[in-house]
Amino acid sequence: MSKVWILILVLFSYNSFAAPKSELWSYWDVHSQSQQSIDHSQWQSILDTYLVTQGDLTLFRYASVTKADKQRLKTYLSSLASIDPRQYSKAEQYAYWVNLYNSLTVQLILDNYPVKSITKLGSLFSFGPWDDKLISVTGKSLTLNDIEHRILRPIWNDPRTHYAVNCASLGCPNLQPQAFTAQNTEQLLTQSAKVFINSDKGVKVSNGALQLSSIYDWFAVDFGGKKGVLQHIAQYHDDLATADNLATFNGKITYDYDWQLNETAK
Repeated sequence: MSKVWILILVLFSYNSFAAPKSELWSYWDVHSQSQQSIDHSQWQSILDTYLVTQGDLTLFRYASVTKADKQRLKTYLSSLASIDPRQYSKAEQYAYWVNLYNSLTVQLILDNYPVKSITKLGSLFSFGPWDDKLISVTGKSLTLNDIEHRILRPIWNDPRTHYAVNCASLGCPNLQPQAFTAQNTEQLLTQSAKVFINSDKGVKVSNGALQLSSIYDWFAVDFGGKKGVLQHIAQYHDDLATADNLATFNGKITYDYDWQLNETAK
């Protein structure tokens, strides 16, 4: 295949990106009253060591990850794979799936590093690796899309999930510096929503024009449609005057998303 055709295919897949629908995988919609907790300390250690805050961004030092910490990450993922999350409480499960998604994404980047964008991964004709089978839990092979769109979105129906899962891109809501737990999930979801909405990559108002993250276009249905998106944004915006204007905004909205890798060398 010529380089020209490859370029055309890449550009076509980039411009035709469409977000998957929320479609329940009912096998995972089972919860217990167990008070048991899942240990995420190994993931927390990785975050403490390699996640760096720079302005409104949290960036990952992929190039600095040691061989020992790559093994630590694999051990952590193996421990999650050995668990049947259905035997835990619903709150414990949410933390499990978010941490599994985020740690799998980091491992994907590390396994293919150096790479400029996660969209460069996956098969030649795919836009990124989100449909690649990456892990098996209770004998079920899972993709990142399975975790986000067949488990997290349909079971919890919380639009703030879009601020919790991280796709290793600058345009994505930040990878949180804390591993999710049953105890801190609500705090982290609220915090991540506020940080994203009050950053230019989330919401940018300039001379009466409104630019939003493409997340609010791709997943508008999760927020209750276009009007629901604006009301959601207004709820978390720090500037009250801006929030009031956003809630009733009726002008043109543009969308943007930066797929560059969320990395830093520092």
